[in-house]
Amino acid sequence: MTTAVPDTLPNVVAPQRKVPPMGGLNVTLLKLEVRRMLRNRRTLVFSVVMPVMFYVIFGTGKSYSNENAGHGNVAALIMVSMALYGAMLSTTGGGAMVAVERSQGWSRQLRLTPLTPAAYIAVKVLCAMLLGAVSIAVTYAAGSFTGAHMQTSAWVGTALIAWVGSLVFAAFGVFMGYLLPSENVMQIIGPGLALFAFLGGLFMPLDQMGDTFQTIAKFTPMYGLSQLAHWPLTGEAPGVAAVVNVVVWLAVFAGGAAWRFRRDTARV
Repeated sequence: MTTAVPDTLPNVVAPQRKVPPMGGLNVTLLKLEVRRMLRNRRTLVFSVVMPVMFYVIFGTGKSYSNENAGHGNVAALIMVSMALYGAMLSTTGGGAMVAVERSQGWSRQLRLTPLTPAAYIAVKVLCAMLLGAVSIAVTYAAGSFTGAHMQTSAWVGTALIAWVGSLVFAAFGVFMGYLLPSENVMQIIGPGLALFAFLGGLFMPLDQMGDTFQTIAKFTPMYGLSQLAHWPLTGEAPGVAAVVNVVVWLAVFAGGAAWRFRRDTARV
């Protein structure tokens, strides 16, 4: 006796995995990423300790420290510059962590989860911005105890502009993280960041440079942000060129990060 076998099998619809709210971005994931970032001692030293050391060396105990600098003194001016330098290092380093995760296969593993690519990038940017905020806060705390003086509005304004503006370098870090498949990405781009800081006037006022350097500086990523961040302290309103500089470089780095991210995910 044989059993009849139907000619066709019933169509079985595979259950579709639902995308979680916000693409999987949640507080738990952010906490995990922050812990991973804080375990990197080298990042903390360069992002938090170095800017404070530079401020103490160049901004305190000098004959010019208490000289007037608009709505504060020169010590406060140097403090803002070093906080901005620290925010640049922090956000770039936080964004560039994608290079390490790619080399270790972690980003490939994450693609097997419901976490969307946009949420993954958002987590990296948020962690980078958080580290930038810590760097600025620590530098400002050091300045407040070592003779940096400026109006209350300048304390708040310079800090906020430096922090929000550092989003440019968070995008730069993600871009470099996808462009340079190396665990030593920060060592590779570190000299470039130092050059950005120099041409942005963080280590030396631009008016003390030659005309050629001043012209070149206006087209570098730190120029516009430096002009905007120092504005509440110096009282010298930046021109339209400074705002355009920030917007253009943010668009370039964010666009580059998106381009490299699409190429990277296309291989999986």
